Amino acid sequence: MGADHTRPTPPAPPGVRRVLLVTVVPLVVATVVAAVLLWPRNAPEADGGGDPARYHGTVTRVVSEACPSPAETPEDTPGGQPTRCGTVTVRVENGPAAGQQVEAPIPDGPGAPAVEAGDEVVVVELTDPADPSSSSWNVAEHQRGEPLGWLALIFAAAIVAFGRWRGLAALAGLAASFGILLTFVLPGISAGHPPLLVAVVGAALIMFVVLYLTHGVTAQTSVAVLGTLGSLVLTGVLGALATAAAHLTGFGSEDALTLSMFQSDVDLRGLLLAGIIIGSLGVLDDVTVTQAATVTELAHANPGLSRLQLYRAATRVGRAHIASTVNTIVLAYAGASLPLLLLLTADSRPVSQILTSEFLAQEIVRSAVATLGLIAAVPLTTGLAAIVTTAGRSVTAPAGDEPAPVSPTARPGFDRTDVLEALSAARPGPTPNPPPAAPGGRPEADGRTDSAW
Repeated sequence: MGADHTRPTPPAPPGVRRVLLVTVVPLVVATVVAAVLLWPRNAPEADGGGDPARYHGTVTRVVSEACPSPAETPEDTPGGQPTRCGTVTVRVENGPAAGQQVEAPIPDGPGAPAVEAGDEVVVVELTDPADPSSSSWNVAEHQRGEPLGWLALIFAAAIVAFGRWRGLAALAGLAASFGILLTFVLPGISAGHPPLLVAVVGAALIMFVVLYLTHGVTAQTSVAVLGTLGSLVLTGVLGALATAAAHLTGFGSEDALTLSMFQSDVDLRGLLLAGIIIGSLGVLDDVTVTQAATVTELAHANPGLSRLQLYRAATRVGRAHIASTVNTIVLAYAGASLPLLLLLTADSRPVSQILTSEFLAQEIVRSAVATLGLIAAVPLTTGLAAIVTTAGRSVTAPAGDEPAPVSPTARPGFDRTDVLEALSAARPGPTPNPPPAAPGGRPEADGRTDSAW
């Protein structure tokens, strides 16, 4: 996550480093203490006792046959009239039936996998509750471990090849993000802790680990950390106010309804706010790191820029970044909800009612709140970066828009060998048509003099 900047960051003055240390370290300690207090110690265990065992297998033969006519199909057949009929022979690769050839019906119905001989599939053994000695086999899905493994390997190799050590650090940060989500955020919410509080603490943990691991422990990174944390808190406050004003309950999607049936004690409205926080973090750290690096690069390129000039120049870069990122946020949410959006387009209700429905209202709130937090991150991070970058200057830069006075630079020295070679070189001959000289021996304004140097 975040931007990559290979130029070493100039060291900040000792006073600035002390101020950042006193500011950031207590925040890190508070985050760690909150994580310890909220750490899920009584998270509910996943009950997989009712799920059938799944085994890997390879399809050795597929025999297709004509499906029975509607008159021959029982009316209570699950899924209605079948469209694909026949049997699939599968060689089981693990489990009690490893090495055996079992037969299963050809998968049929919406979303059923299309299998051919040689496909690697996942099969399940179903036991008849009335007769435990009677069982049947079904093809559940294709095995996806190998293609996903190759894709992950190519993904990691491309990041390391392009980013080198920085890319390796980015992969470590990505692993840390998933680790915090899977071991703290999700189990903490399942254990009944307030989802918003768990999300804020988890996002802060991810931010500290990823930013410092990827970009190094520098003043520039600390500025990005403070800007990200401030924007996250603002996003959480705005999200709470917006969901309360819109009377959102969190029951706007089928996933939320399904979750409420399995875990009735989960605060779905808090879960909606937690999703806004986690979803905003990935974009926020990119913006804050970019703004902090932009101020640093501008100050390095032109040390005479004042604090206000640095702020204004970097803010112009931030505006261009925000203009593209806002569209990214909206499209990301729309892409994740595309099936439901298509379902809503077939709705016969007026557009005003569709837009104010629970589902679309929470997506609008999610996008708007994330965008507001993103916009706030630009001036906040840019202002902090401008203060830190210009702190400790020996010469005070003038305020306002006028550039700082540039002291006359010393005349560059010449190497002794170059001087001797220039003196010993043959002087060029007289030019055939020398330029007319002005009074006083100076050439005319449009003339030119050639020097032996």
